[in-house]
Amino acid sequence: MRRVQPITVLAGILFSLIAAAEDRPTNRIDPLPRDLEIQLALSALPPHLRDNATVYVLNPAKGFEVARQGTNGFHAFVARTGDDTFRGSWPLTEYRDDILYPISFDKAGAKAQMRVFFDAAEMQARGTPPGELKKIMQQRYRKGSYEAPERAGVSYMLSPVLRTYFNPDESDGVTTANFPHVMYYAPNVSPEDIGAGKLGGMEPFVILHGRHGYMIQALGVTERAAINKEYEQMLARLCKIKDAWCLPKENWQLPEAKAR
Repeated sequence: MRRVQPITVLAGILFSLIAAAEDRPTNRIDPLPRDLEIQLALSALPPHLRDNATVYVLNPAKGFEVARQGTNGFHAFVARTGDDTFRGSWPLTEYRDDILYPISFDKAGAKAQMRVFFDAAEMQARGTPPGELKKIMQQRYRKGSYEAPERAGVSYMLSPVLRTYFNPDESDGVTTANFPHVMYYAPNVSPEDIGAGKLGGMEPFVILHGRHGYMIQALGVTERAAINKEYEQMLARLCKIKDAWCLPKENWQLPEAKAR
């Protein structure tokens, strides 16, 4: 009987392992330095709410974890695979490592909207492929697994930087923007209901239309400049980590004009 050379067996095993690794989707996202992630998360909130808010950091192996327990009912974290990922019919073929936006929720939002982010992070950490995750989340939305907020409330996104999908209902294009704003829960509110203005203007507008929609009010030029000044060092650190997180040189551009 012919003996199989050990080196041949070893080569076959290595080849199989490499092939399996290439076929396996990359599910994890590299975490930010912990102190930077906490600072970035808290930048979503106005100053008077930061000290007593609950803050979360992303553990790529598990999902979001509490970094500091708060007492004022507000919750802040940095979204990496957010709720807009599950909009539209475009296929989610990969977990982008450049999506990043600080967001906060009050008590009502934490019970409703925030669950989407946390559930997605946990499934991603467990190895759920991107396309499957989007399908699961869209099915949950259709079945009503995620309730709309039980009352009017607010989600602050006052950070000087965000990078995410700029029109997720239509495409997977992303943008980096300097756009501090406040979001109010607006279930089933249409742009016509509020006389919505142009994206990027001072009039409010509506995003993520439906039961989990938001009405957005942008901060003014003066307020935005003050936030940018406060977080100069944080912005420099982010820009050094990834070019996509560098702010546009212009004070303001419509996301469509900056998509990449």
